[in-house]
Amino acid sequence: MRIIDVGPGDLAATAIGLLDADHRLALVAAHHDRPQTAGRDAMRVVYLFLGPGDSRIELRLRLDGHRPQVPSLAGLSFPAGRFEREMHDLFGIRSLGHPMPRRLVRHYGWPTGWHPMRHDAGPAPEFGETLGLYPFLEVQGPGVYEIPVGPVHAGLIEPGHFRFSVVGETILKLKARLWFVHKGIEKLFEGNRPADKLTLAEKISGDTAVGHGLAFARAVEDALGIKVPAEAHTMRAILLELERLYNHIGDIGALCNDVGHGILHQHAGRVREQLLRINGEVTGHRLLRGGIVIGGAQVISLPDPDRLSALAADVAETVDLALGHTVVRDRFTGTAVLTLEQARDLGTLGYVARASGLDVDARRDHPGSDPTSAPPLVLREGGDVLARFAVRAGEYQQSTEHINTLTARLHGPGRHVAAERGDPGTGRSGVRTGVGIAEGWRGTIVHRVELTPDGSLSRVKVVDPSFFNWPALPVALRGAIVPDFPLVNKSFNQSYAGNDL
Repeated sequence: MRIIDVGPGDLAATAIGLLDADHRLALVAAHHDRPQTAGRDAMRVVYLFLGPGDSRIELRLRLDGHRPQVPSLAGLSFPAGRFEREMHDLFGIRSLGHPMPRRLVRHYGWPTGWHPMRHDAGPAPEFGETLGLYPFLEVQGPGVYEIPVGPVHAGLIEPGHFRFSVVGETILKLKARLWFVHKGIEKLFEGNRPADKLTLAEKISGDTAVGHGLAFARAVEDALGIKVPAEAHTMRAILLELERLYNHIGDIGALCNDVGHGILHQHAGRVREQLLRINGEVTGHRLLRGGIVIGGAQVISLPDPDRLSALAADVAETVDLALGHTVVRDRFTGTAVLTLEQARDLGTLGYVARASGLDVDARRDHPGSDPTSAPPLVLREGGDVLARFAVRAGEYQQSTEHINTLTARLHGPGRHVAAERGDPGTGRSGVRTGVGIAEGWRGTIVHRVELTPDGSLSRVKVVDPSFFNWPALPVALRGAIVPDFPLVNKSFNQSYAGNDL
């Protein structure tokens, strides 16, 4: 990792140089340092850029703790503008020149002037309607009306408010308002030993236990200089793909259900249940919790390649039946197109990006110290619901083959494998920092940690791919019809929990 200390006057020019060199802004982490660790009450902002050849570059900018402000990068990078709004809400750091400095995380009930991620924030004051209602943009004109949906939804999904501006059934504009359940996840890490908070990382987004657990473990290993054994890398890669399988088939079935093909939804549910049982056999937990440990991985058994191959054949048949049905294909084709240019400008990740032709995948682009080869990428160029469905279907088959290839490296299929733990070494002196990157099933996950000299966590910054992908949903829906919203929303299937930290 390359570290560059920048001043306010150098930040934009340095960022432009990195963006022009095909780097992307992957993370922005604000820090409010305690006097005993920094010598004075100070604030910092860290900008992490990822680029070709697993390039990792951090720009570090020190701020005046009494008047924290940074030059805005929103005009250079759409994700930067959202990171800056988040920093203002949680840390009170202003972004000078931001074109839309509206609140992002803070809802109307938050106390004015209370920034919960500052070390001197104290207990939460009494909440009330202090900020006023969120200033939604009202679309006006003949025949225009609004449809509010949420924040409370049917079923078990978490809260999110969607406000449609509509003429007839055509969507002119959609605004998604999230962060109704800001849980203070990053604050919960502080002051604890890394091993004690691995379970918290696994629960950031319940369907991504391996992805977030692996990113957190890799960040801690990077900070402490831990070397992970090759066999543990292989086991981790198997777990990552098992997580991809059960989530992708769940989405494949749900997409079929949203266009009225319930029988295929049932078949997909049958396959998903078999995969969850395999997960339980491999790690002792149906959602694969406990498989990742700091320095390695631990499994009870390896998945049976024959069972996985048989399920893959079932999935291929389900996909063929879906795409062979004229109603299904008609509803999928051309619905909610996200173009390549839009996907790139918004910084989208994972299957959403790959369905628009954006060639991104951290398994290949940012393997770090992991020598495990990545499966071939599945790309489509349509950018519609059909393309997002097809990418999932293709990745299911590729992941199955990849798991079977990796399993063959580990002493034969089905054999019990003991936990593999790396050598913790002697560590590094002073404050230690580390970055962990993993390609979760939704896309690239990034964790950045800072450890105090005694080895406890002083700051953990988490970026789920949903933070990048949620803004793409309203863009793709422009011009679609209201009845397609459930289908399109499922084709993106972003995490509320991973976004609303």
